Amino acid sequence: MIKDGKYLCMQRCRSHYDYISERWEFPGGKVKDGESDHEALVREIKEEMDWDIFVGRKLGSVDYEYPDFTVTLTAYLCKGGDEAFKLLEHLNYKWLVKGELGTLKWTDADRMLIEKVL
Repeated sequence: MIKDGKYLCMQRCRSHYDYISERWEFPGGKVKDGESDHEALVREIKEEMDWDIFVGRKLGSVDYEYPDFTVTLTAYLCKGGDEAFKLLEHLNYKWLVKGELGTLKWTDADRMLIEKVL
Protein backbone atom coordinates (compact mmCIF):
# COMPACT_ATOMS: atom_id res chain seq x y z
CA MET A 1 0.00 0.00 0.00
CA ILE A 2 1.32 3.42 -0.83
CA LYS A 3 -0.09 6.83 0.09
CA ASP A 4 1.63 10.18 -0.33
CA GLY A 5 4.92 8.41 -1.10
CA LYS A 6 4.73 6.32 2.08
CA TYR A 7 4.43 2.54 2.40
CA LEU A 8 2.03 0.85 4.82
CA CYS A 9 3.90 -1.36 7.29
CA MET A 10 2.03 -3.71 9.65
CA GLN A 11 3.28 -5.24 12.91
CA ARG A 12 2.37 -8.90 13.26
CA CYS A 13 0.76 -10.27 16.40
CA ARG A 14 2.62 -12.62 18.72
CA SER A 15 3.26 -16.00 17.09
CA HIS A 16 4.55 -19.37 18.23
CA TYR A 17 7.36 -18.82 15.70
CA ASP A 18 9.77 -16.42 17.42
CA TYR A 19 11.36 -15.41 14.11
CA ILE A 20 8.15 -13.74 12.87
CA SER A 21 6.48 -12.86 16.16
CA GLU A 22 5.73 -9.13 16.50
CA ARG A 23 7.88 -8.33 13.48
CA TRP A 24 6.88 -6.00 10.68
CA GLU A 25 5.47 -7.01 7.32
CA PHE A 26 3.60 -5.62 4.37
CA PRO A 27 -0.14 -6.38 4.44
CA GLY A 28 -1.36 -9.41 2.53
CA GLY A 29 -1.73 -13.13 3.02
CA LYS A 30 -1.98 -16.61 1.60
CA VAL A 31 -3.38 -17.39 -1.83
CA LYS A 32 -6.11 -20.03 -1.71
CA ASP A 33 -6.49 -22.76 -4.34
CA GLY A 34 -8.12 -21.39 -7.48
CA GLU A 35 -7.47 -17.78 -6.43
CA SER A 36 -5.22 -15.29 -8.22
CA ASP A 37 -2.64 -13.18 -6.36
CA HIS A 38 -4.85 -10.16 -7.01
CA GLU A 39 -7.98 -11.84 -5.60
CA ALA A 40 -6.08 -13.08 -2.55
CA LEU A 41 -4.71 -9.62 -1.80
CA VAL A 42 -8.13 -7.99 -1.97
CA ARG A 43 -9.65 -10.75 0.21
CA GLU A 44 -6.85 -10.75 2.81
CA ILE A 45 -6.89 -6.97 3.26
CA LYS A 46 -10.67 -7.05 3.65
CA GLU A 47 -10.42 -9.86 6.24
CA GLU A 48 -7.48 -8.43 8.19
CA MET A 49 -8.22 -4.71 7.95
CA ASP A 50 -11.83 -4.35 6.76
CA TRP A 51 -10.52 -2.19 3.94
CA ASP A 52 -11.23 -2.10 0.23
CA ILE A 53 -8.13 -1.64 -1.91
CA PHE A 54 -7.15 -1.07 -5.52
CA VAL A 55 -4.41 -3.43 -6.71
CA GLY A 56 -1.90 -1.93 -9.11
CA ARG A 57 1.14 -3.26 -10.90
CA LYS A 58 3.27 -6.14 -9.69
CA LEU A 59 6.62 -5.05 -8.23
CA GLY A 60 8.27 -8.46 -7.83
CA SER A 61 8.48 -11.68 -5.81
CA VAL A 62 10.80 -13.47 -3.43
CA ASP A 63 10.92 -17.01 -2.05
CA TYR A 64 12.09 -17.44 1.52
CA GLU A 65 12.67 -20.60 3.56
CA TYR A 66 12.03 -20.28 7.29
CA PRO A 67 12.94 -23.15 9.64
CA ASP A 68 9.32 -24.42 9.69
CA PHE A 69 7.81 -23.30 6.36
CA THR A 70 8.55 -21.64 3.03
CA VAL A 71 6.82 -18.54 1.65
CA THR A 72 6.63 -16.77 -1.66
CA LEU A 73 5.92 -13.07 -1.26
CA THR A 74 4.66 -11.11 -4.24
CA ALA A 75 4.49 -7.33 -3.91
CA TYR A 76 1.96 -5.15 -5.69
CA LEU A 77 1.67 -1.40 -5.71
CA CYS A 78 -1.76 -0.79 -4.15
CA LYS A 79 -3.90 2.10 -2.98
CA GLY A 80 -6.41 1.97 -0.17
CA GLY A 81 -9.99 3.11 -0.41
CA ASP A 82 -11.35 6.31 1.06
CA GLU A 83 -12.42 4.83 4.38
CA ALA A 84 -10.01 4.13 7.25
CA PHE A 85 -8.81 0.58 7.89
CA LYS A 86 -9.05 -1.30 11.18
CA LEU A 87 -6.37 -3.31 12.99
CA LEU A 88 -8.16 -6.67 13.20
CA GLU A 89 -5.11 -8.96 13.08
CA HIS A 90 -2.09 -6.70 13.70
CA LEU A 91 -0.60 -4.91 16.71
CA ASN A 92 0.37 -1.66 15.04
CA TYR A 93 0.96 0.08 11.73
CA LYS A 94 3.18 2.83 10.32
CA TRP A 95 3.32 4.77 7.08
CA LEU A 96 7.01 5.15 6.16
CA VAL A 97 8.95 6.57 3.24
CA LYS A 98 11.39 4.24 1.51
CA GLY A 99 14.38 5.58 3.45
CA GLU A 100 12.70 4.83 6.80
CA LEU A 101 11.87 1.17 6.10
CA GLY A 102 15.18 0.01 7.57
CA THR A 103 14.20 1.33 11.01
CA LEU A 104 11.78 -1.56 11.64
CA LYS A 105 12.44 -5.16 12.68
CA TRP A 106 11.00 -6.93 9.62
CA THR A 107 10.27 -10.59 9.03
CA ASP A 108 13.20 -12.00 7.08
CA ALA A 109 11.06 -12.59 3.98
CA ASP A 110 9.71 -9.03 3.97
CA ARG A 111 13.21 -7.60 4.50
CA MET A 112 14.38 -9.62 1.50
CA LEU A 113 11.43 -8.28 -0.50
CA ILE A 114 12.37 -4.70 0.41
CA GLU A 115 15.96 -5.26 -0.70
CA LYS A 116 14.89 -6.81 -4.01
CA VAL A 117 11.90 -4.68 -5.03
CA LEU A 118 12.22 -1.32 -3.33
